[in-house]
Amino acid sequence: MKTSSLKLVALASAAAVLQLTSCVSTEREVSTSTVDPRSTYTPPPAGSRSRVTSKTVLNTVSVTHSFSSPDTKDNFILQLRGPRVLTAQAHLIVTSSTGDTLRHEVLPARALINDKSLIDPQASTSRAQEIAILEGMNNFFADGRFSQPAVPVGAAQPAEMDTKTWAALREDASAVGFDYIGAGGEERRMTYARKLGKAVVINQ
Repeated sequence: MKTSSLKLVALASAAAVLQLTSCVSTEREVSTSTVDPRSTYTPPPAGSRSRVTSKTVLNTVSVTHSFSSPDTKDNFILQLRGPRVLTAQAHLIVTSSTGDTLRHEVLPARALINDKSLIDPQASTSRAQEIAILEGMNNFFADGRFSQPAVPVGAAQPAEMDTKTWAALREDASAVGFDYIGAGGEERRMTYARKLGKAVVINQ
């Protein structure tokens, strides 16, 4: 009887060790996570010891809009990742209705501030800048930022774009353009060249 009790105690201890081990995630596991990047961040419960890292999702906004196909709508996602709003990076992700990634671009969080007077850290408070960044996210996919055709009649070919891509865009009057501010603060237009099967960016 005593031997059976000892065996049960040993088994219970082993199970507890296994359970504890299974809860530990290494950096390697985190970097290869299969979590959907479109999932919305849920803050950890108060008092938890969860680490806030460069992979932490602070905020997510998304819309669906016609882009790569006239028959279906694609997913436009803007996800803020990082330990703090001001130092985070905004991931602009466009996926097709079937889940294929058409575009993934990374912008500094400060690029989302529309009021240029708030960009200077000495001219505004950190809180004001954080609010401006979150407001910029909310307005990032405003209806007015989408246009059709993506290339207006008479538009000049950008110096950085090859003739083949430019011709494919000009021939497609149904191509949809999406305007946004790029990493360097310049205005950009993203569109999809159906003839070439890829998303392209035109610097304005």
